[in-house]
Amino acid sequence: MSAPPTTSRGPRRFGRPRRVFSQVLLMQLAVITGVTVLATGLFLAPLSAQLDDQAMRRALAIAQSTAAQPQIAESLLTSGASAHGPVQVAAERIRRSTGAEYVVIMDVRGVRWSHTDTTRIGDVVSTDPGTALAGRSVMEIDDGTLGRSARGKVPLRDRSDRVIGAVSVGIAYDSVRARLLSVIPVLLAYAGGALAVGALAAYLISRRLQRQTHDLAFSDISALLTEREAMLHSIREGVVALDRTGHIRLLNDEAERLLGLGPDATGRTPEEALGPGRTADVLAGKVVGDDLVTVRGSRVLLANRMPTDDGGAVATLRDRTELEYLGRELDSTHGLIDALRAQDHEHANRLHTLLGLLELEMHEDAMDFVTEVVGVHRATAEQVTEKVHDPLLASLLVGKATVAAERGVALRMVPGSLLPDRLVDPRGLVTALGNLVDNALDAAAGSADARIEVGLHAEGRTAVLRVHDSGPGVAAADQDFIFTEGWSTKEVPVHGKRGLGLPLVRRFAERQGGSVSVTRSAEDGGAVFTVVLPEALRETPTGSESGPEATDGQEPPGVPANGPSAHLPPAKSGEAL
Repeated sequence: MSAPPTTSRGPRRFGRPRRVFSQVLLMQLAVITGVTVLATGLFLAPLSAQLDDQAMRRALAIAQSTAAQPQIAESLLTSGASAHGPVQVAAERIRRSTGAEYVVIMDVRGVRWSHTDTTRIGDVVSTDPGTALAGRSVMEIDDGTLGRSARGKVPLRDRSDRVIGAVSVGIAYDSVRARLLSVIPVLLAYAGGALAVGALAAYLISRRLQRQTHDLAFSDISALLTEREAMLHSIREGVVALDRTGHIRLLNDEAERLLGLGPDATGRTPEEALGPGRTADVLAGKVVGDDLVTVRGSRVLLANRMPTDDGGAVATLRDRTELEYLGRELDSTHGLIDALRAQDHEHANRLHTLLGLLELEMHEDAMDFVTEVVGVHRATAEQVTEKVHDPLLASLLVGKATVAAERGVALRMVPGSLLPDRLVDPRGLVTALGNLVDNALDAAAGSADARIEVGLHAEGRTAVLRVHDSGPGVAAADQDFIFTEGWSTKEVPVHGKRGLGLPLVRRFAERQGGSVSVTRSAEDGGAVFTVVLPEALRETPTGSESGPEATDGQEPPGVPANGPSAHLPPAKSGEAL
């Protein structure tokens, strides 16, 4: 989530910048400058020592080359120390050709036989030549009569390898320093160039960061994050965010409640967290569309999925369970209205018949007619309560039978049906049976010999529901999809979506540890839905009996005092209601 930059920034204040752009830019410039200075210093420190070592080695090499010339050793033994002697001439020639500051040749007493300043020839050298006269080479930087210099001293030997003196060569230290100083401007130029490139890169990165953060301050970003967390976890709509790989990276509290997940679902794919099904397919983007309906447990959810710029997606979930319940209540109300209208027509016809009999003064026939109608209703009520002891299911069947009769469909009960009043979840069973009967009624209406057969059986604690209609049946290719959320062959109703009744029946059966299946009748090709609920009935208490006879002559709860006969259509033959 992003927010526009704050429009009112107040007066400009000097001091530490507050904007992310400014702080990041200053930090990057400070880091780049520090690294550049440190790298330059680390380069110059060994460079100075390296130049000193090179100067000393050069002086030592010149001294070794000088001492290796046999004529110098012979001249030292055969001539005297003078400004124009062969030793001085040879030393000056070597000094000029090598660029050394001085080339001093001395005897074993330390007396100079050569020097840049000829007045010093014949004097003892100013530094201790003991190490060189002892036969060992020396490299050092020291101060002498000509100032500070890089020196190399080696012993001077005759043909018999006897030390007869020493050679000392000096390289002016000022030249070494000048060489070092000449490198510094070049080094600083490279460092400055690197610093400029780094500063430009830091500026470009900071500008990009400025656009991405909308020029917000760190405090604003922290406040936005806090507000985002509060908003996500307070809204009454589920939010699921997925990354580009399809893994869940965020779940708010409402999404965890609606989907029945915990915080451990983060980092998993929807299929791993929810299991295979339509809900996982909707979240993963395998099913696309707006306002997709899916069922999770006992909840009916409305899902929308929106991709994000980083390749991920955000899905929102709304709980439509209450709305769907209200829609089904509205459908039930419409069904009740239809039943009342059918009964109104039926009672009007009976009253007209009774009125005609009375006007014709056929009083005995009128009495027989009333007795027959009341007897049929009473017999039908007894038939229902004998087979279905639960008042909710009995009332449901009475109402559905009335609606079915109005639409020209006969609603019958399978012979031998018996369901005691020991249901664990009668309301759930009413929902499941009502959905199956509604679907069967829609399928059977308009068919030849339109009928619906309902079977209710109890086997221990297991309840078996079977609904058979005379409709066209369910094709074999559709039997795998008929219990999928959103799948339907009917038109969409006014109040919402189709394809929810059978998935709810399946969810109810699965919660009871049972199952629901559909087959095609071998007799008429109609659909046969079977629901098996292993734990639908409570254990029978010892010494008690189930059914209406255990109520001490009272009517079962939920059934009007005059019984369900007021809602019954005229009885057909056999087991028809």
